[in-house]
Amino acid sequence: MSFAKQGFIALSIAALALLSACVSQNKYNQLDQAYSQLQQAYQGDEVEIRQLQGELRITIRDKILFPEGGYRLNAKAEQVLAKMAPTLSGFKNTKVVVRGYTDNVSIGADLRNQGIATNLDLSSKRADNVVDYLIRKGVSQGLISAQGMGESNPVASNATPEGRAQNRRIEVTLVGPGN
Repeated sequence: MSFAKQGFIALSIAALALLSACVSQNKYNQLDQAYSQLQQAYQGDEVEIRQLQGELRITIRDKILFPEGGYRLNAKAEQVLAKMAPTLSGFKNTKVVVRGYTDNVSIGADLRNQGIATNLDLSSKRADNVVDYLIRKGVSQGLISAQGMGESNPVASNATPEGRAQNRRIEVTLVGPGN
């Protein structure tokens, strides 16, 4: 291989590395900006915002969003989610994944009568309702998705009421290449 060809290949690899670093830095800056906006919006609320490697995660306790044992958003939920919508609707290439979680307590008769047989069903309904609300508030339907996780991935022990309360949550995660 000629010296010129080797130089061109080396220069091309360096340019690609530089471009990918710029995209990563740009993505980081956008997530960092979203983190700052959401931290300001949620001061004092029972919302936890964490910036993880390559993603931003917002955790909301279920008691803020839903009546006990329910899946329909309450008035407080709309206030909490309305604060999030402007930041999320600004993203054009970042995926927004809404995951619903429950504790391990069996579904009661009232919910079973409504067609919800398992905690997975309940968590799916909750995540779907959050997604529907955020879409109505301007978040791109093509970038947002809902996932019911049921009682999987507990963050605390289900042996105590406090632990079960921590496990009942909605997590909104921003992932992807940024704007």
